[in-house]
Order: sequence, then C-alpha cells, then structure tokens
Amino acid sequence: MKKILCMLLVLLAVAPLVVFAGGQKDSGLIKVGIVNNPPSESGYRAANVADFEKVFTADNGYEVSTFYSLKNDEQLNAASQFITDGVDYILLSAAATDGWDSVLRNAKEAGIKVFLFDRMLNADPSLYEAAVVSDMANQGNTAVAWLKAQKLPEYNVIHIQGAMGSDAQIGRTNALEAEFKAGRMKKVAQQTATWDEAEAKKIVESVINSKQKFNVIYAENDGMAKGAVAALDEAGITHGVKGDVVVMGFDCNRWALRELLAGNWNYDGQCSPFQAAVIDTMIKKIEAGGTITQKKVISEEKGFDAKTITQADIDKYGLGE
Repeated sequence: MKKILCMLLVLLAVAPLVVFAGGQKDSGLIKVGIVNNPPSESGYRAANVADFEKVFTADNGYEVSTFYSLKNDEQLNAASQFITDGVDYILLSAAATDGWDSVLRNAKEAGIKVFLFDRMLNADPSLYEAAVVSDMANQGNTAVAWLKAQKLPEYNVIHIQGAMGSDAQIGRTNALEAEFKAGRMKKVAQQTATWDEAEAKKIVESVINSKQKFNVIYAENDGMAKGAVAALDEAGITHGVKGDVVVMGFDCNRWALRELLAGNWNYDGQCSPFQAAVIDTMIKKIEAGGTITQKKVISEEKGFDAKTITQADIDKYGLGE
C-alpha cells in the first residue's frame, strides 16, 4: 500500500511539469501568442488591439498571451518566450521589418505556425503561414498620386515619418521620397516623430521658427498630423481646403475624417486594423485539418479627399469615436 501511495505522489509531483508543444493543447484551447505594438501608439493601433481582443477569446476557443512594444528587440524576446512556452500559433505585427529570420525558423522547427498581421516582414515566406496585411506601399503611392493631382504651383513639403524601419513608415515614405529625388517636390524637412503627436508638433514648430517656406505637411499617421496642425494654429498659419498648407494624414480615425469634412485637413489615407477575423478563420481551418492556400491577404483600402468626403464615409470607415 505504501508503494502505491509513493507512486501516486511521484506522478502528482511530475504532472505539472508537462507542457504542451504546438498542437498539443492541455486545456482544450488553442494557445496563441500575440506580439503587437501598444494600443497607445495611435488610434489605429487601439482599434487593432481591440479587434484582436474581441476575436481571440476563451469563448472562441483560444488561450491567449499578448505582448506589446514599439521596440523590435523586445518583440523578438517575447516571441522567443512564446516559442519556449509552447504556443500553437504566434500572431505578429512587427515593429521593424528586419531581424526576424532566426525567431521564425525556431518557431517553424518547434511546429508553431506564425501569422503576420498589419505589417509585412523581410523574411522568407516559407517561415510564416500567411500574412493578413495592409499594402503600405500602395497607401504611399495613393497619397502621393493624390498630392500630385492637386497641381500646386510648387511643392515644399514637411515630411513627418513614423517609426523608422516599420513597414508602415517604409511604404508611406517611398513614394514621396521618389518625388524628392526626381526634383518634383522639395524636402523642407524629413524627420521621424515615431507616431507621436507632440513630437510632430515640435518638428513643425522648428520649421516655422526657421522661416523656411512650406505648403504641404505629409504626416504618416493622424496623430502626427494633429500635432502638426496644432503648431500651424499657434503660429496663425491657415491650412486645409481654403488654407495655405495642405495637410495629409493616414489611418482614418473618425475624428481625423471629421477634420476633412470640416475642410481643416485635405487628405487621409485608410489603413484597416481589422485582420483578426480573417486569421481566426485560417486557424480554425488548420485545426480542422485543412491547409491555407492564400499566402498573402491584402486589406482593401482607399484615400479620402476633403472635397468629396461625406458623413456616410465617416460612419462607415472612421475608427474610434
């Protein structure tokens, strides 16, 4: 009897040490690790985080761990920890496009499937299951095409960039940079504000104080455009449809689209934050024994012009309140 009791005690002591690897779910739930940028980054990101929190829940069959950071090295460490923890899937919106090869290979070797969302990576497509993303290059091309169509007598541009090295920054920068290099537009200033409203305000204040001539502000998200406009207002510089400075933003926050409708801004580029439901469908297909055949799913997006935007557009496409 004592031997049996001892054996039971040993088994009970060992049992908690058993952890699951990819596909072996001890809770009956699909274990997911989400690596994302923090919701405080922007209105877009807040909507993106909320979308994933709505879809990836215990009621929908998931056990979820999340990690938020704007720093690529911190994201890399978090993803490595998720691999160690034995998640089934890693969902990733990377802070920077480079540096992910080793982590992705480790995930693949561990049998963990990786889904990219929002942003692409510079990595071999065989290292991730699928990417559900925005076409950031198209966002930049669409915005610059709109700007060129305004046929301004001259283009003197303050370019406020997002977090350097991110897919969104690269895509929204490249089309404008091509105009600078071709001499069709003048780069008055080009500086990162890392998506931050206050930093964007400082950049524009510095240009104003330098007495340099400008007539376009191309800000790579709505928050930075808002900061830029605050600097213009304090300096008494007009902007928008009937103003002296063209104001451009990205993300289509509801409050930003209202600025377009009021004529205070000129353009806003859409960036859809809603990828969670698509990834959920893909995961459920894999769990049912199916395979994913579409490697890249691109969100449909457009640009909005202050002269044509309607309240119906704001109601349909605006993010947040």
